[in-house]
Formats: sequence, C-alpha cells, structure tokens
Amino acid sequence: MDRRTTDDALRIEEGSLYPALYRMQAKKWISAAWGKSEAGNRIKLYSLTTKGRGQLKVQTAQWTACVVAMHKVLHAT
Repeated sequence: MDRRTTDDALRIEEGSLYPALYRMQAKKWISAAWGKSEAGNRIKLYSLTTKGRGQLKVQTAQWTACVVAMHKVLHAT
C-alpha cells in the first residue's frame, strides 16, 4: 500500500507486516508465491484466498459497525 493512499496517516512497519502475513497464511486467508518485480528482483507475492475473501467480508462488516457506532458517539447531542 502506498502511503499516499492514506495521506501518510497509516503506516505499517515491517515488524508488524510480516508476522501478520504469516498469521494470515497459516489461517489460509492468503496464499504466497514467488515472482519477479518490475526490476527483475525475486519477490514474494500474496493473494487473497476464497477463505480470505470470506474473512475480509466478516471483518469489514465488523469494522463498519464500529465506525457507525463511533460516529454516533462523536455526534451525539
């Protein structure tokens, strides 16, 4: 993810990213394969699995409910 996508508000450090990727791979939410970058370097590519898409829907719904609740709290009169 490019930092410009979030106006640099969301930063994910390597120390957090790779353990999260390994956990998601262990849960079979993502799969990994070796590929090549545009520069020709060997890189690991991650893809969502069918199970991962289902989990994404679940977690997106939970996050949306949390955002709606927070909006209500912040805008309560």
